[in-house]
Amino acid sequence: MPGKIVPVIMAGGKGTRLWPLSRSASPKQFIQLIGDRTLFQKTLLRISNSDIYEAAVVVTNEEFRFLAAEQARKIGVGLSTIVLEPMARNTAAAVAAAAAVASHLFGEECIIHVLASDHEITVDQSYLEANSIARVEAANGKLVTFGITPTEPATGYGYIEVGAALSSGAYSVRRFVEKPAFQRALEMLSTGGFYWNSGMFMFSISTLLNELAEHAPEVLKATNLAVSKAVSDLDFVRLDGDAFGKCPDISIDYAIMEKTSRAVVVPSVFEWSDLGSWDSVWKASTHDKNDNVASANTTLTNTKSSLIMTHGAHLAVHGLEGVAVIASEDAVYVGRLRDSQDVGKVVRILASMPATAKLTETHPTTYRPWGGCTTVLNGDRFQVRRIFVTQGKRLSLQRHHHHSEHWIVVKGTAEVTVGENVQLLRENESVCIPLGEAHRLANPGRTVLEVIEIQTGSYLGEDDIIRISDEFGRSE
Repeated sequence: MPGKIVPVIMAGGKGTRLWPLSRSASPKQFIQLIGDRTLFQKTLLRISNSDIYEAAVVVTNEEFRFLAAEQARKIGVGLSTIVLEPMARNTAAAVAAAAAVASHLFGEECIIHVLASDHEITVDQSYLEANSIARVEAANGKLVTFGITPTEPATGYGYIEVGAALSSGAYSVRRFVEKPAFQRALEMLSTGGFYWNSGMFMFSISTLLNELAEHAPEVLKATNLAVSKAVSDLDFVRLDGDAFGKCPDISIDYAIMEKTSRAVVVPSVFEWSDLGSWDSVWKASTHDKNDNVASANTTLTNTKSSLIMTHGAHLAVHGLEGVAVIASEDAVYVGRLRDSQDVGKVVRILASMPATAKLTETHPTTYRPWGGCTTVLNGDRFQVRRIFVTQGKRLSLQRHHHHSEHWIVVKGTAEVTVGENVQLLRENESVCIPLGEAHRLANPGRTVLEVIEIQTGSYLGEDDIIRISDEFGRSE
């Protein structure tokens, strides 16, 4: 049996199909949908067995770099590195770049397991057996994909038709089928021998590189150059933007999987969902006696077969059936569950109008490498925010040209720097930060620090900041 598997986790997507909870700056892999972990954290925990796996290589973008690192830290899962894409270039480029980085760390003969960061998967014996079969075939020079046993004629997934059976339990791939119309999906289920394309892969780096050289040489050339000119920054590897930008925008399926003669599929019966719609979230969750799925802060009466979730106000729903009611801090979506694939159309309409575009981009709560902040209230020349700082972390030393700040500690102990003065503030104590004065907030305590910040001034934009020093490598 070959050495440990190197997980490669794709975490750069900016999907908005689960709006309003998922947005371009806070996509579904980094938010809690089912249970008390994010999908990214659940993915990390699936590959945390050090007897089988090396520490993961995560591929994401600049915007999510600290979010990914912090979510891994919170669950105690170490990472080999985080590869930062300068721009989106689809999965072929992401996998090729990650493979090049992994080859420097573990050698070209290691096997990598490519995983999406936003899938809901049940780890049971069938899952372990599927991975074991894939590992054998990958060691034999095959490009392995996982085919999920279909449970319905779904039109939101691509399909794989199997060919000849192999001794390991895998099958050769006869062909890939694009997302079908409903009638075609029904025919494939009736015929048999078709599986949902999960988007998960396993292969050795050397096999992948050989197939890229044969079928997608421009992808290989651009990503190799981007990695060779990459810059290490803290725990991140920043790919070279000029080189990576020349890479074709193509999926790994189109680039090699549909062209190679080495493709095999492992039929998989474990529970799997890409959680690509509110309907799929409802199906993947635990239902109550009325077939509802409801989060905390909800009250349901005479309501059936519905999904009710809130990250904001308390929701009371009465007399409805088959609906999704989803509330964030600043927006609410209401629609039929069966139509939830159309949420993307709603998002495009919102994004096209200046008055609502921001609702598709950011949440009132944003996360930083030191913690995060929630905008509580915006007004004319003032803004109120809740700031939370993780134990041992501190913000950059900074100043503002157009607004002053007033900090009130509501939980924990704050170390506050204002000019040359450094002081400790405890609960119910406060300090004023004059306009233009250098200042810094830090948490020296053992619990999360919470501060209410009141900003006042002529301009309150996020770009009114001059960073004097910053341990996270950020600049003005």
